[in-house]
Amino acid sequence: MKHSVPVVPGMRAAGVHCGIKDADLDLALLVSDTPASVAGVFTRSTVVGAPVSLCRERVRRGTARAIAINSGISNVAMGKRGLRDAVNMAAAAARAVGVAEEDVLVASTGVIGEPLPMRKIRAGVAQAAAALVPQGLPAAARAIMTTDTVPKLAQRVVRIGRREVTLAGIAKGAGMIEPDMATMLSFLLSDVAATPAFLRRTLREVADRTYNRLTIDGEGSTSDTVLLLANGVAGHAPLRGPGSPGAARFRDALGDLATQLVRALARDGEGATKLITVRVRGARSHREAQAAARRIANSVLVKTAIFGGDANWGRILQTLGAGRTALRLERTRVTLAGVTVFGNGVSAGPAARRRAAKRLQAAEVDIEVALGAGRGAAELWTCDLTTDYVRINAEYTT
Repeated sequence: MKHSVPVVPGMRAAGVHCGIKDADLDLALLVSDTPASVAGVFTRSTVVGAPVSLCRERVRRGTARAIAINSGISNVAMGKRGLRDAVNMAAAAARAVGVAEEDVLVASTGVIGEPLPMRKIRAGVAQAAAALVPQGLPAAARAIMTTDTVPKLAQRVVRIGRREVTLAGIAKGAGMIEPDMATMLSFLLSDVAATPAFLRRTLREVADRTYNRLTIDGEGSTSDTVLLLANGVAGHAPLRGPGSPGAARFRDALGDLATQLVRALARDGEGATKLITVRVRGARSHREAQAAARRIANSVLVKTAIFGGDANWGRILQTLGAGRTALRLERTRVTLAGVTVFGNGVSAGPAARRRAAKRLQAAEVDIEVALGAGRGAAELWTCDLTTDYVRINAEYTT
């Protein structure tokens, strides 16, 4: 049964205010009541936070019990102190919930280059442990926010054999986002029974077609992390590989869950007024289609045009050309918000551009480009670039 508040059997969560931020919730705790299989994907940046380093090491064990997350400070570029603080944060959570230290994972998000206030972290972890409830995911989702304006939650229910399996997830991130997995974080919980190897493979596949197809501003974070915990409470035969009964249903449900979270992240991009879906087809390969879609989605000129409701298809062709995208211009078609504005090598005319401009006022906008060079296709999500994005990032640490 799907609840209005996401609830995963055998999982509890909490979000509290520990004083890192002035007033908002700033520390979250997620706990499995029994040992859980775990998988994770992380940033490929050469500059990573201490929590990423610690999680990479601990996720290899394949099991975990808890995740502690703080917002406000990212614990990045703090040298030995940063790693020590990450370890101590995990130890505090382990003591608070009564599990082994190596079974606790941590994540931090916020300003780079500042130390974690460990006294506040320890007190916050103890407070969160006391507040753990099955219905705690909404508070946890709020506690991991930084410049987000709304929490991101999603839930799915799927049947595997005769058992009902629940999946739920939370995510944060509004700026400095172009995941390459892998300041985007997402935590996924399920009562599915699955081996760590199955979870690793499935999460990588899902991340590649969801989290890795999101871009807000083309800037990958030092802290990008997606963690998946599965405690097996559903009680069906464990999923061990792609051929296991129910494996495809679980993978599809996890993909749907992640897609909902990713679209919510794009919709809430810093200062964003529009969710933009970019679709490219007719490329020579899938890889080239991905590159073309990313080129469009990251173009400052394209993103500002969409913000202004300007159906300026020339900016799309310009950025594709500058990126040396292989295309046949006489077969290329550009469609904005369902209106073809360029096709067969020529403009569709001012009337089409006016129709498209009206439709660009919507909260969700599609950009579709057919390159006429092959069969490769790709889709990704982004948002417009607004004056508020400039203001938020100009004042981020001040």
